[in-house]
Amino acid sequence: MAIVILNYNGEHFLRQFLPGVLAHAAGARVVVADNASTDDSVPLLRHGFPAVELLLFDENLGFCEGYNQALARLDYPFFVLLNSDVDVQPGWLPPLRALLLANPRIAAVQPKILAHSDPTLFEHAGGGGGYLDRLAYPFCRGRLFDTLETDRGQYDDPRPVAWASGACCLVRASAWRELGGLEPAFFAHMEEIDFCWRAQNAGHEIWYHGGARVHHVGGGTLPKASPRKTYLNFRNGLALLYKNSAPSELASAFALRLLLDWVAALRFLLAGNWPEAQAVGRAHWHFFQKLGYWRQRRLLTRPRLLVRQRAGTYAGSLVWAYFAQSKKKFSQLGIRN
Repeated sequence: MAIVILNYNGEHFLRQFLPGVLAHAAGARVVVADNASTDDSVPLLRHGFPAVELLLFDENLGFCEGYNQALARLDYPFFVLLNSDVDVQPGWLPPLRALLLANPRIAAVQPKILAHSDPTLFEHAGGGGGYLDRLAYPFCRGRLFDTLETDRGQYDDPRPVAWASGACCLVRASAWRELGGLEPAFFAHMEEIDFCWRAQNAGHEIWYHGGARVHHVGGGTLPKASPRKTYLNFRNGLALLYKNSAPSELASAFALRLLLDWVAALRFLLAGNWPEAQAVGRAHWHFFQKLGYWRQRRLLTRPRLLVRQRAGTYAGSLVWAYFAQSKKKFSQLGIRN
């Protein structure tokens, strides 16, 4: 098994968190794939961490293609995808590995992900397991939009979910190769959700294990409030829904998703945030410019599962539940699967 960290100008995170990864690697090989960093990441790794295997890229390939190329060079039955800004905790890895060994249908599993700034709170990127509503809006147990719950052990149970966080997840190499890795056109953001949805369409399972725990800084590559991040999230959100929805559900879900995206753009405008509103418009424009490409990718995905047939899904609208009905906690959504 290999723990693979994709790095881009993350010298400060490597100094802070890589010693802990090495200390709690549980016999796994630690690999850092560097996306042509311009800081001192590479000299630090070469001289300060000789036990780490270093893969070097000539350009910034982004999160998706960076991991695709890194994992293509490695031959292990399991890979951990780990962000450089994750502080792993003692005993984090064995429960994840044991779950994959016990259930060959599992393609990926994530631990409980808590906020590094306040480990009593769940973190945005994964929380207590990733979910989707019927319009493909992602959320987590422990996090709905920007509302974070306090961890009181309420989500400690292992269970199948819709998606495992790319911040920290253990992936079965055979499933990764079968599915072709991450969607390269995403570049970054929602790529792990797309991978997990494709995995479910192909008959695999995605799991969460609350017995393993890590702390995530978050926003290490792009800040939370960023037009670039807004652009990627809205463009990739459309692609995610288009590529993976069952044929009978696609048209209605896609039309409503477009409408809600423009409502979001209007909210940005009313708040005086013109760059964010522009980012939504660019996201839609670029998605439709590449509609032929996305149509080809949909054919490869072979979507077939209805909302009610997929683990970790909410048959309602998260936007409506959160903003119109003031449901701020996962437990208020009434999800049983």
